[in-house]
Amino acid sequence: MIEKVVSKVNMYNAYKRVFSNGGGAGVDGMTLVRLHFHLNKTWPIKKQLLLEGRFLPQPIKGVEIPKPNGKKRLLGIPTVEDRLIQQAMLQVLSPIFDKDFSTHSYGFRPNKSAHQALQTSLAYINNGYQKIIDIDLKSFFDEVDHSILLELVYRKVKCSMVMKLLRKFLRAPILIQGKLQKRRKGVPQGGPLSPLLSNIVLHELDQILEARGLLFIRFADDFSIYTKSAKAAKRVGNSIYCFLKEHLKLPINREKSGLRKPHQFEVLGYTFVPSYKKGAKGKFQLVAKQKAWERLKYSLKEVTCKTKPMRFDERIKKLLEVQRGWVNYFKLGSIKLKLKKLDEWLRNRLRYCIWHDWKKPERKRKNLIRLGIPQGQAYAWSRTRKGGWAVAQSPILNTTITLGRLRQRGYISMIDIYTKTTEK
Repeated sequence: MIEKVVSKVNMYNAYKRVFSNGGGAGVDGMTLVRLHFHLNKTWPIKKQLLLEGRFLPQPIKGVEIPKPNGKKRLLGIPTVEDRLIQQAMLQVLSPIFDKDFSTHSYGFRPNKSAHQALQTSLAYINNGYQKIIDIDLKSFFDEVDHSILLELVYRKVKCSMVMKLLRKFLRAPILIQGKLQKRRKGVPQGGPLSPLLSNIVLHELDQILEARGLLFIRFADDFSIYTKSAKAAKRVGNSIYCFLKEHLKLPINREKSGLRKPHQFEVLGYTFVPSYKKGAKGKFQLVAKQKAWERLKYSLKEVTCKTKPMRFDERIKKLLEVQRGWVNYFKLGSIKLKLKKLDEWLRNRLRYCIWHDWKKPERKRKNLIRLGIPQGQAYAWSRTRKGGWAVAQSPILNTTITLGRLRQRGYISMIDIYTKTTEK
């Protein structure tokens, strides 16, 4: 199997994928741009080391990134060369394991998505399975037992060189604040192999749930089980807790786990509210949870911060990236009314940026005249003592920097993005 990993076609496809995924440099400082030149010089030697089982991965660069709850999550960034080799391994291993994964496992798999998981969850709830076992695995990616994981992989992968290489990647030390730390458990998020390895471990849980005929969804380490009675939910919850603790050695976060009703339940950024459609009594619909709206508004504020030096075209480009990403993900929910209000606020933010960019009163006066404001009125507004935010919301900018003019500069409202995506 190691020959398949290092084959010319597989390595070429791995290189294209790693390059398109982007990402920063690891501990060696090598960027993706330099990787091609590096491989031209060193690949024959590296290939031989891989075939003989003598390749040694470099330490992982540990980076702490903020979580929405204010805490931090440790992200492990392998070097670009190690990411390339992991990607090559992934392309060989994934087809072997994926074909046996559960249909209820939706995370990081071909032709599977978070939207499918959400629609399945909603269908369960609307079919009467409204006692939900919500289980949160405590720091899952940091707690994966290497012995259990390697044993599960070995059931299907008998190549000693691939197993040896995988063990080395799992054991590679992590560099945190200038200090190397040994790793005897965990699969650091950041490497191409991490999602597959997490699915391999939790496939054991999927098999138990399917054997019992239970309804569930799982997206990586986020999973929930759906039952019709509180009694059944309690019985199932206790048995699953024991299985995770005793067989997979995975701790459960008791504070975030428990029995939920639909209106108390959150999954993959969504929550559930009663449907008010005619004939839908007792049914629920998906909505984006409040924290998702708050994060969106924060991201939009970051891009439209008036003091952040940025050309207007560049600002619009970054804005569209945020808008499209958020709307495409949360389009399953009832978001239309809120998007309209947010669009109005956002356009005023853009007007504020434009007003601030004009800076000097004389430039403001000339630009207002170009936009059709009479000279006297333009002079008065250019010398106004009102704050920039008040001016942005005033008729003087609303009637000049119109939606049509903003669209000419590339602006697209979120409601337009939503309409286009839902029409497809």
